[in-house]
Amino acid sequence: MKLEEFRKELEGMGLEDLLLGIGLGVAMGLSLAAPPGPVNALIATEAAKSPLHGTSVGVGAMTADAVFMTITLIIGRFLPSFVIHSLFLAGGGVMLYLAYDVWRSKGPSGRGKKGNFVVGLGMGLSNPFQITWWLTAGLFMIREISLTTIPGFFAGILLWIFSFPLTIHKIRARYKYIKYASATILLLFGAYMLYIGVAYALKTT
Repeated sequence: MKLEEFRKELEGMGLEDLLLGIGLGVAMGLSLAAPPGPVNALIATEAAKSPLHGTSVGVGAMTADAVFMTITLIIGRFLPSFVIHSLFLAGGGVMLYLAYDVWRSKGPSGRGKKGNFVVGLGMGLSNPFQITWWLTAGLFMIREISLTTIPGFFAGILLWIFSFPLTIHKIRARYKYIKYASATILLLFGAYMLYIGVAYALKTT
């Protein structure tokens, strides 16, 4: 959708439609941010140090969402399958390393907030599930619903990446259990991503 088309859409939209679009965006943002996965696993681990250390991981992943949104707006469904499946291999390796790092740690990492942001960004950019979401649900959100969902979408993510670390920090005394649960989630996601990537590679050779 071009900028001019978006402007015309806003002009013809009532307050009720605008709020509905934003509300749908919030729901879709939560649908991406809230389910258990590698990013939330690392957020939980780092939130034991402080809520903002956990949030910084989420902000990095959200920045990756902004990148994917831009790519989706430009190329839509034209991203080749082999690119996505190559990311399964790269992302799977990253997840397995992080699982090992979390499992052997005696506490949250020694990274600062900037370091956590970079890790969150890297995880987001190498996470094919995040890419797939944008090429499916994200593409639908932009093309079929309304661009007014985009502010609500990022508001939904922000709501999660601030509230989830705060909740985890309050139960940080149980860090040992958070650590093992986080490492297990990272391990399972990493192994599954590698499996899909290898299966695709064998199928195409």
